[in-house]
Amino acid sequence: MTQKQNILTKTGIVALLACVCCVLWGSAIPVIKTGYNLMQVDSADTASQIVFAGIRFTLAGILVLIFASVRERKIMLPNREILKYAVPVCLAQTVGQYFFFYIGVAHTSGVKGGIITGLGNFIAILMSCLIVRNEKLTGRKLTGCILGFAGVVVINLLGNSLDFGFTMMGEGFVLISQLAYATSTMINYYSKKVSPVILSGTQFFIGGIVLFLIGNAMGGHLDHVTVGGITVVLYLALVSAVAYTLWSVLLAYNDVSKVAIFGFVNPLCSVILSALVLGEIKQAFNIGSLIALALVCVGIYIVNAKKNNKSNVE
Repeated sequence: MTQKQNILTKTGIVALLACVCCVLWGSAIPVIKTGYNLMQVDSADTASQIVFAGIRFTLAGILVLIFASVRERKIMLPNREILKYAVPVCLAQTVGQYFFFYIGVAHTSGVKGGIITGLGNFIAILMSCLIVRNEKLTGRKLTGCILGFAGVVVINLLGNSLDFGFTMMGEGFVLISQLAYATSTMINYYSKKVSPVILSGTQFFIGGIVLFLIGNAMGGHLDHVTVGGITVVLYLALVSAVAYTLWSVLLAYNDVSKVAIFGFVNPLCSVILSALVLGEIKQAFNIGSLIALALVCVGIYIVNAKKNNKSNVE
């Protein structure tokens, strides 16, 4: 194992980089809402939201490929090997996840959407252990997942009520988006032979264009373009470029469960940062959010903790 690979498998480094990803993803939600307001995109206008997302991810792909080219001091374009993985990743992640997610959240409550979104990390770990079988499903991993998901449920139920209705266009589409996310995680994990940076940039670029075309065909459009709106789109493109590229790099050098368990931090960051941006300090910092954070942290520790000796039961 090279020195770079060795560093990227250290639990502390994985935790740091994964949490950076979660903070960036968490900041995206309030910024997206700000972008919608600046560009006068109605909350019910799903088609225009998909156009918005398409532009964001296309720019993200360009930024990643520019970064890779500057780092390597030559123009980095995807080859056939990269495309072999980039196409299925973009169809599962950028297109599948976000297309179904944008429609789903428009037809369900934020509470249920947040809880179902937390299932994505659970599904990714279960798929890795039970379907592709590249790691074992141990008691530690299962316990960690349950605690992490419990934290997501707690943070999403703060001050809210939860009904148990289910519609295909609402909760069903959000669940499909999380299945797509978990599938993309598996493909990313298996693409260890190619550059995760080039793979990330390529799949963003292709997926962004596909989303833009889909949204446009649905009648979506962005007529009110402002300097503030453009700044928001550029920031969101940077968030996607940095966060997903880091996440892909971590998946290339670690087991899915070791990385995916940190995904439970994402909903916590999202709720807290959204509350802070909206000035709702009491919602962000209270006993419920502390309990949620504690559950997620314990879950992460259990999954990543090393056994004291070989005789311990996993």
